[in-house]
Amino acid sequence: MHDWSAQPETSFQAGGACLRVAAGGGWRCDTVVDAATVALLDTFLPLVASCRPWTVAQIGQSLDGRIATQSGASHYINGIEARTHLHRLRAVADAVVVGVGTLNADDPLLTVRHVSGPQPLRVVLDPSGRAAPQARMFADGSGACLLIRGEGAGEVRAEGQVRTLRLPTREGRFAPAEVVQALHAEGCRRVLVEGGGLTVSGFLEAGVLDRLHVLVAPMLIGSGRPGLSLPVIDTLEGALRPRCRYFACGDDVLFDLDFGDEGGI
Repeated sequence: MHDWSAQPETSFQAGGACLRVAAGGGWRCDTVVDAATVALLDTFLPLVASCRPWTVAQIGQSLDGRIATQSGASHYINGIEARTHLHRLRAVADAVVVGVGTLNADDPLLTVRHVSGPQPLRVVLDPSGRAAPQARMFADGSGACLLIRGEGAGEVRAEGQVRTLRLPTREGRFAPAEVVQALHAEGCRRVLVEGGGLTVSGFLEAGVLDRLHVLVAPMLIGSGRPGLSLPVIDTLEGALRPRCRYFACGDDVLFDLDFGDEGGI
């Protein structure tokens, strides 16, 4: 049983109900809460009520683990409820991170247009200077953009105002831990790694993720680009076995994987 006396609480009044939230995301309500609201609170309160910095990644895929066809088509594997969930994650993050491959292939805006909330810092990892200068997010005026480039990469000539941060590379890649540290130095304590698959896989392999949200759509693509790509293991003893909760998200299923060392963020 949860020891509420050991946790500081914050209470909120909404629609005549009192919601009490403890540090870390535990909660209770003085009225009956429907299942959809319970799922929403259970998913997001561990993030918004955390006193510690966190790094969370999100990936949307088919049942057979594909995030796009072989040609790169991915709009849309997941349904509108799953996309709304992603926008909520953006709204509770200080920074949302994508790799340059995702920027050039999908031309994302990385905004919170499906929900109400603040716009995070939009961050592109571009170690070798390949970012398309005409990318929409550089000029749409929706929020700040940060381009992280390798120390030897040239300046971007983007249409809008884009700030550049330099980090060292190793074998053409940034160290995920150094990216997270750099974002913390920028005042971004809550970091969402959104894509693509190689970027999410790199952060997972580096052990810097506190949580991974995997949204699985009831779709079989049969071929195409895999979601996660990790080093080969010989036996299942080497497989990652995080704590897991799962929730319905429209027709999709959200798997909330917890890699925190102390039972949560």
